[in-house]
Amino acid sequence: MNVSEAVERRVTIRGFLEKPVAGATVKDILVRAARAPSGGNLQPWRVYALTGQPLADFKAIVKANPFGETPEYDVYPPSLWEPFRTRRFQNGEDLYATIGIPREDKPARLRQLAKNGEFFGAPVGIFFCLDRKLGPPQWADLGMYMQNVMLLAIERGLDTCPQEYWARYPQTVATFLDLPADHMLFSGMALGYRDPEAPINRLRASRDPFELWGKLLGFEELQASAG
Repeated sequence: MNVSEAVERRVTIRGFLEKPVAGATVKDILVRAARAPSGGNLQPWRVYALTGQPLADFKAIVKANPFGETPEYDVYPPSLWEPFRTRRFQNGEDLYATIGIPREDKPARLRQLAKNGEFFGAPVGIFFCLDRKLGPPQWADLGMYMQNVMLLAIERGLDTCPQEYWARYPQTVATFLDLPADHMLFSGMALGYRDPEAPINRLRASRDPFELWGKLLGFEELQASAG
């Protein structure tokens, strides 16, 4: 499998099989992902992977606290504007359509949202943290590390679901992981084998055409000179 194939195959999976993932496989993915670039080679990531009883214990704590806590940061800016508002709205509509939940059935939508707390049945839950004194450039570095994790998982026949849902559980996660006080939770991720029968896994989020967000400058002259 080449990189292009891995990028094309990667989708957010919200239904996993109970099939376990070996610790050696998880560690190998996390270690290889650390080849991600980071400004000044700061390597800001701090990563925790849970499975088995620790994961079960953590999920039980979350289930007992369904409303979470005050997030340390906003996942989305308040009052989203266009085109971001429409993109987010349409993605939600497409997601719930795969499992037949209409917009007016808010209880069912909340039950689906709560499945984040179960890592959607995945056998591995991963948390990505960093020193809270670091800034947006280091958050971007951590995002690149996470992307490496997701693509390396594809190479191993695994799938993932990146979850900023966990931003609403900063104290719960920090306490469970015994996270140093000067570190904060950034995001979580479910890792495992996708359930091919789960209807929700049929969703493939749309992407706007290049012309709406990209521009090539100077290439016309280059092509002309080459011709």
